[in-house]
Amino acid sequence: MFRSRAKEEKAATADQASPTDSKQPRDPQAPKGRPTPKRNEAQTQRRSVANTTLTRKDASKRQRDERRVQLEKQRQALSGRGNERDLPLRDRGPIRKFARDYIDSRFNVAEFFLPMAVVILVLSVVQVPALQNIALLLWLVIIILIVVDSFLNVFRLRKQLAERFPGQDTKGTVWYSLMRSLQMRRLRLPKPQVKRGERP
Repeated sequence: MFRSRAKEEKAATADQASPTDSKQPRDPQAPKGRPTPKRNEAQTQRRSVANTTLTRKDASKRQRDERRVQLEKQRQALSGRGNERDLPLRDRGPIRKFARDYIDSRFNVAEFFLPMAVVILVLSVVQVPALQNIALLLWLVIIILIVVDSFLNVFRLRKQLAERFPGQDTKGTVWYSLMRSLQMRRLRLPKPQVKRGERP
């Protein structure tokens, strides 16, 4: 009984002494628990922190600059003077390139649709029944020719794709080529890389 009482008094004395010990100033010569970094290491660490902490304005400026460079590369690629890797995603790859070359190497009726449409529109506006009848007939002829020519393009292109790219995914390539055939040659992007009559 006397021993337990003595132990309790010692424990209470230790608890009262611990706060006073923690308030004592640390000896400057005592070790800090970690090595002091060298001067060059500390400077390198400060620089890395300064470089990574960009302001919002600097970050947005950097994104604009990167976007501007990427758009310039894409423009050069579309004009035929850049790298094909910088083309838009829908124009990349050997399959899409072959489809473009196939369309660009031949005359397509659909590419003359816009000029003919202007002529037909002018004829239909003129208040002459004979010219209006000619305009209507031209409309029918142009539409029939475009449908027939597009059908032949689809049939031949599918055959060429199956022979040149067996087992590869050519989904969307035929529609891609048909949309290109509707554009006038000089307005097509990417720019044509083959001449008319040249084999792709």
